[in-house]
Amino acid sequence: MKAWFFGLGAIAAAVSLAVGSNTASAVDQLGGAFAQVAVAHSGLGSILVDGRGRTLYLFEKDKAGKSACNGQCARSWPPLVTSGKPLAKAGVKASLLGTIRRADGRLQVTYNRHPLYTFVEDARKGQTTGEGVEAFGAEWYVVSAAGAKVERSGGTAQSGDYGAGGYGAGGYGY
Repeated sequence: MKAWFFGLGAIAAAVSLAVGSNTASAVDQLGGAFAQVAVAHSGLGSILVDGRGRTLYLFEKDKAGKSACNGQCARSWPPLVTSGKPLAKAGVKASLLGTIRRADGRLQVTYNRHPLYTFVEDARKGQTTGEGVEAFGAEWYVVSAAGAKVERSGGTAQSGDYGAGGYGAGGYGY
């Protein structure tokens, strides 16, 4: 009886610790997948990033709130998926966050009705190597905090690495 009771106590303590800490990270640690969207400050202005600080993109081929990126496209541009309502971090307008159902049945996070994606070539937070890239039939753009596409001005470098690209060595400023 003591072992069973002790086991319940340990489980309760673990859950209490997890809930008492950052709820979003506790959900991730307990196997949930509630996507987080935050705002980061970059050389492109205030842009959207996922919970790990990776830049979020929109695909101009997406129409009427539906994703046009599947198969190989989705392997290169992974959709930001969630198991429930996405979490708005500081600077994100929760009213602009939403979800759509992808062809594979998963929920994809949207912002201002744009399905959101990361880019596999962005190896570190602070990179925007997908900005302005034309692939899979349309162009890809970083998403601003206002929910619109970001377009680089004429002479801006395309490297997208804030540390090497002259944007300041710390990456995002949040």
